[in-house]
Amino acid sequence: MNRNTTRSRRGRFAVVAAGIVATALVLAGCGSSGSAAPDKTEAAAEVDPDGIIEAGISYALSGSFDPMIASGAVTVAANWHIFEGLVDLDPVTKKPYAALAADLPTQVDDTTYDIDLREGATFQNGEPVTADDVVFSYDRVLDPASGSLFTTYIGFIESVTAVDEDTVEIKTKFPFSLLNERLGIVKIVPKALVEADPEGFGANPVGSGPYSLVSAVPEDKLVFEAYEDYNGPRPAKAAGMNWNLLADSAARVTAMSSGTIQAMEDVPYIDVDTLASTVDVESVQSFGLLFMMFNLQAPPFDDARVRQAFFYAMDMDKIIGTGMLDNATAAMSFLPKEWPNYNEASTVYSYDPEKAKELLADAGASDLSITLLTTDTGWVKEVAPLIQESLESVGVKVTLDIGQSGAQYAKVDAGDYTVMVAPGDPSVFGNDPDLLMNWWYGANVWTQTRTHFADTPEYAELRELLDTAVQQTGDEQQQTWNDAYDLLAEQAVLYPLFHRKLPTAWSGEDLVGFAPVPTTGLSFLDVGVAAQ
Repeated sequence: MNRNTTRSRRGRFAVVAAGIVATALVLAGCGSSGSAAPDKTEAAAEVDPDGIIEAGISYALSGSFDPMIASGAVTVAANWHIFEGLVDLDPVTKKPYAALAADLPTQVDDTTYDIDLREGATFQNGEPVTADDVVFSYDRVLDPASGSLFTTYIGFIESVTAVDEDTVEIKTKFPFSLLNERLGIVKIVPKALVEADPEGFGANPVGSGPYSLVSAVPEDKLVFEAYEDYNGPRPAKAAGMNWNLLADSAARVTAMSSGTIQAMEDVPYIDVDTLASTVDVESVQSFGLLFMMFNLQAPPFDDARVRQAFFYAMDMDKIIGTGMLDNATAAMSFLPKEWPNYNEASTVYSYDPEKAKELLADAGASDLSITLLTTDTGWVKEVAPLIQESLESVGVKVTLDIGQSGAQYAKVDAGDYTVMVAPGDPSVFGNDPDLLMNWWYGANVWTQTRTHFADTPEYAELRELLDTAVQQTGDEQQQTWNDAYDLLAEQAVLYPLFHRKLPTAWSGEDLVGFAPVPTTGLSFLDVGVAAQ
């Protein structure tokens, strides 16, 4: 595994550029190479087959486990362990590997692929996985009436049909170079169970993955047990897992320090050094960002010069150093520098308050007053006053409106806002630039009713670039994405201020094979409890 990593062992804090892989995620073909699950050398150490993994989870349990609609941080991470796609992305490296498929897809022609299912694969209720289950799983996500968040990300698929009991054929609408990166968006579910009781399935999920869910109690814990008949590439290395729901950060830190849990996500920045004196801590560079978004129907924010001025006004050294304790990287493009397919944007917003004032004056917006909406996420609240200070230093009068995410987006969706600062991270669903850009810049609520970017000629230009890139490969594709990054930076309609780093803590003495992920959540695939 090629990760640019310095491991932290009892007292050292490591900053890690996660998700970096030696091979670009954009594959020109779909041959059989790379079909095995990622190797973790630590996993060779002796594990206790009866061990139970104890984890500290920072987010509340909410929503359905049904992978067609699951979007909560807890349910998505849980589903990494319960379900499989035909091809999945490793949660740590983001590299595609054959999961429920016997191997990576075989390309028949430019738009046709055959996929054999893993021989003997069964669901956790003992029923065999069939091609009909695969077709059903794709068809329901592709159905626009399904309400799935993920329909748009597999919109390149024309059809999925059963060739025989354990083979499916996938036809795409056009040559699509990111097939392996996208197939895992659809998790394969048992058709009979879902059709019999869709709502019940969301509460009691059954997949083909290495762990089955025993119970899930909000504000308490999730209990998993190893699925003994799993025959795939990533068998459970522990007898079970308890995911303790510890929303209170102090409680998570105490549980980690005392050894009650063996791993925790979302280490508070202020506690990193303290925890690093007794356990392993890594801060992983994520795609997760803090963005600034404008309502183009509220003048003067229909003028790109005003939007650019707001970004030039940001004292990012102070915002990141003071507000984030250096656990973020200022944006130099839509993607973080460490990310596959990164390219520095033609417009980089270095701190330049004089240029910000000049742009505001040129746009006739020197005497500007705004209400700045932000969410009440802990770290966002820390940086909000610093963003206010930066804007006021260039003459913008700012009133902060900090509130719960749902309430703030209700204002946005009603058109009752001018500027918003909020966090976001769609990389939990996929890692390719097309998916990440289409989350905010697709033909969806973000462009149509939140920013109204869709009403501009620049948006039409962006759509042409994105639609062209997915049919390209190699250097040609990269150049088209680079052009898209440049357009996004120049227009600054919804654009990152910085990309976060995510500190995770765990006991390397108690867990074998563990590595932090560059998104919310914890992965215990290929992880075991060390034999004592």
